[in-house]
Amino acid sequence: MTRLLAIANADAGSTDDTAVGEVLAALQDEVDLELVKTSSPADLADELAERPDLDGVVVLGGDGSLHAVAQALHAAGRLADVIVGLIPLGTGNDFAATLGLPPGHVDAAKVIAAGRTRLIDLIIDGTDQVVVNAAHIGIGAEAAAAARPWKKAFGPVGYLVGAAITGLKGLTTPGAKLRITVDGKRLRRKAPVIQVAVGNGRYVGGGAPLLPQADPSDGLLDVSVSYTESPRRRIAYAFSVRRGDHHRRDDVVYLRGRDVKVTGDALRCTSDGELTEPSRHYSWRVQPGALTVYVP
Repeated sequence: MTRLLAIANADAGSTDDTAVGEVLAALQDEVDLELVKTSSPADLADELAERPDLDGVVVLGGDGSLHAVAQALHAAGRLADVIVGLIPLGTGNDFAATLGLPPGHVDAAKVIAAGRTRLIDLIIDGTDQVVVNAAHIGIGAEAAAAARPWKKAFGPVGYLVGAAITGLKGLTTPGAKLRITVDGKRLRRKAPVIQVAVGNGRYVGGGAPLLPQADPSDGLLDVSVSYTESPRRRIAYAFSVRRGDHHRRDDVVYLRGRDVKVTGDALRCTSDGELTEPSRHYSWRVQPGALTVYVP
């Protein structure tokens, strides 16, 4: 029987505890499943180290939890040996949407029980951290920062609040001066940049299709760069991102590549939903087919 380790957030509330119990019940006859609750990357690394013969890991959470597990497997050199399943119990569940997972946790458990898998790419950044879904710098990261106080209380709606706050502040904020290269070729547009996004997944922030053409198994990063300048065009850009058609705008460059480098003004980044401090240097490269996941 397949041996899986289910990993839940030790700080989750009673609602998530109920969902976890229902997931365990749905899987108990199909796999050999053990549940652990972790509260830090060190906890997670220890739990994985104690089980060198695992067949897979079931992530009970959202994009941040999936990121933590993928990072732990990457650091331990076990990406090729451990299958990952995702039960979408997070706030946004953006990568689950890209994978086509059902939103219900019991239905997602049935996907794991069925045993169908798919190889997906991972992104490795300049600090050897993985990106499973997407990373972006500029107004999106500022919106994520503004959403922090609202996210816990309002869930996905908190992202919209953060975006609205950032949008109002950003109407007159000058864009960043950045040097951007994709596979060694510099993007030659000289206008200030308000956002750079790279990723495998299509959605961020609870469903905004920031990279609407992304395919996590094509061996390439999707890259979106917005040069939007005037307040009117920035408002239009924000609405077009929610619709998923911003990549057709004349002030957006949308392309694919294997290696992306960005240097210039210091900006914050949000990577799989985790914010970083401002930096003047970012880089990302794709690692094709690095992770095996359960899919419908």
